[in-house]
Amino acid sequence: MDKVLADADTACADIPEGAKVLAGGFGLCGIPENSIGALRRMGTRDLWVVSNNCGVDDWGLGLLLGNKQLRKMTSSYVGENKEFERQFLSGELEVELVPQGTLAERLRAGGSGIPAFFTPAGVGTQVADGGLPMLYGPGGAIRKASEKKEVRVFDGREYVMERAITGDFAIVKAWKGDRHGNLLFRASSRNFNPLCAMAAKVTIAEVEELVEPGQIEPDQVHLPGVFVQRVFVGRDYQKRIERRTVQKG
Repeated sequence: MDKVLADADTACADIPEGAKVLAGGFGLCGIPENSIGALRRMGTRDLWVVSNNCGVDDWGLGLLLGNKQLRKMTSSYVGENKEFERQFLSGELEVELVPQGTLAERLRAGGSGIPAFFTPAGVGTQVADGGLPMLYGPGGAIRKASEKKEVRVFDGREYVMERAITGDFAIVKAWKGDRHGNLLFRASSRNFNPLCAMAAKVTIAEVEELVEPGQIEPDQVHLPGVFVQRVFVGRDYQKRIERRTVQKG
């Protein structure tokens, strides 16, 4: 039951090239900084990463992107990363854009054993009709586009079918965790972390504070340890702010 490992490098050592990795975080909030750093040091390539966004040019998942370690991104928002734009438009990176709520629900469905569901989000757009560019070729030609999805009518309203998302590994970050893998997230860092953890075969959780089993009250457990296979204590967190806006004095 003791799932604690020494550090990020040990926890992430067997993530292979070509793996599908679900990464928690929203912007730069609640991102698994140590696990991302370990993957960058190891140089693991050809990764398919599912995450709300790809960080910024010099932090978060942007570190892996800048090191040419990502083959594909499934994301909702990519507006803060110039290198992401460059790689996508030059055909170096495949991108699957998903409405944010749909991304969250696809992950939740994956962790709950639900293969697909219907949602009104995206009906009447390329999200449902297909043709959304995913991979570019020479001269800006579209090499790969999204496929048309099934649309049904329920109670007079159209809904598009979305498939669940699962992954080989998940890397998540929590505020506290115990040796059994029970996790407690702090404030908005809860975001996509529990969803990613539920939807992966192997979940690697980095925590700011490691406590003994029983020290987290049962009704405070945000993610039960059954969804977590590895735990380590993170260090040297920077917790950067994605964009700082201040009023001129």
